[in-house]
Amino acid sequence: MSTASSPRTKIRRIPENAAYDRETLYAIIDATYLCHIAFHDDNGTHCLPMACWRTGEYLYIHGSNGSRLMKQLAGGLEVSIAISHLDGLVLARSAFNHSMNYRSAVIYGQFQKIATEADKSTAMDAFMDKIAIGRKNEARGGSQQELGATIVLRIPLNEAAAKVRSGPPIDDEKDLHIQAWTGVLPIVAQHVTPIAEAGNDVAEPEYVLLWTK
Repeated sequence: MSTASSPRTKIRRIPENAAYDRETLYAIIDATYLCHIAFHDDNGTHCLPMACWRTGEYLYIHGSNGSRLMKQLAGGLEVSIAISHLDGLVLARSAFNHSMNYRSAVIYGQFQKIATEADKSTAMDAFMDKIAIGRKNEARGGSQQELGATIVLRIPLNEAAAKVRSGPPIDDEKDLHIQAWTGVLPIVAQHVTPIAEAGNDVAEPEYVLLWTK
């Protein structure tokens, strides 16, 4: 898409940073393990972090079927979901022209409950692949009782928008004479050396060996 999918996904503040295409949105979602879900109920307004993953045109979350939150979300509450990656601090000559480089996405809509145990199992396998491809073939899969105690929800990505900033500071011409260091202080999420559990004697699988690559 080259335009917003709805009035509430139209980016008005610095619209040149808006991105409405699927490729950018998916890349931002796929680079995260965590989203923040905002919603309003009888107890007020809330914003909670949740583990998430994407399969196709949907964002997925999971939780206990005893969770009040999951029951509310499964009941059709309107939600707003935010995902963000901070890539750097942008230092300009003017304090008010300082900025940040980032990749962000916001999703609107209602969650749908995954009804069948088979579909829940497939979704949870995709979550394991999100954590580490191949892990689902090593760890014990969910039992019927565990799957029965789990709610899996998905939300369509048809009402979403991304916003991205990159590059150096943008200074006003009137400030170009100011002698101050300008540029970007990069911030990178880094994969560091895996730490085996004490007593673990299993050889490192491929996904562990490739973690720092």
